[in-house]
Amino acid sequence: MDTAELREICLSFPGAFEDFPFGPETSVFKVRAAVAGGARHGAKMFAASTMDPADWSVSLKCEPALAEQLRAAHPEITGAWHMNKTHWNGVRLDGSLPDDMIRDMVEDSYDLVVASLSRKQQEQLGWARLAGAHDTTSDDGSSASASGSGSASGSGSAPVDAARTGRQR
Repeated sequence: MDTAELREICLSFPGAFEDFPFGPETSVFKVRAAVAGGARHGAKMFAASTMDPADWSVSLKCEPALAEQLRAAHPEITGAWHMNKTHWNGVRLDGSLPDDMIRDMVEDSYDLVVASLSRKQQEQLGWARLAGAHDTTSDDGSSASASGSGSASGSGSAPVDAARTGRQR
């Protein structure tokens, strides 16, 4: 995977855009949905990368139990530098991990961030929860989930589809 492909993947999601809050050397991919009346809510980050092929990695949000499993199975995945290591993985992009696995992790990161948005924002993005989920996210963005994100990766090769919370394809 090269930098152009990572950028393309990150920008392929509804509401995704690239920002440079830490300077021109660090690409930060965020998601934002418009709200009624044309106002905008603050954007939320789902990926960050220096996009430097010489020392290339990406920071991605991850469900904590899955993050531990992925780190135990893959030395290329560690706690993300300068991020909350409970919720963020640093993924070294040196060709050791399959591109499909990286795509899945980027998508999972996006889904976790969108799950924290209000129901109205999720609908504007075309995002739907998994059938049977008991999430009660209100329009003000507060959330009370009766069931956790069911994510267990027995094989250790890639995040499982059950970890995704429901973006329509």
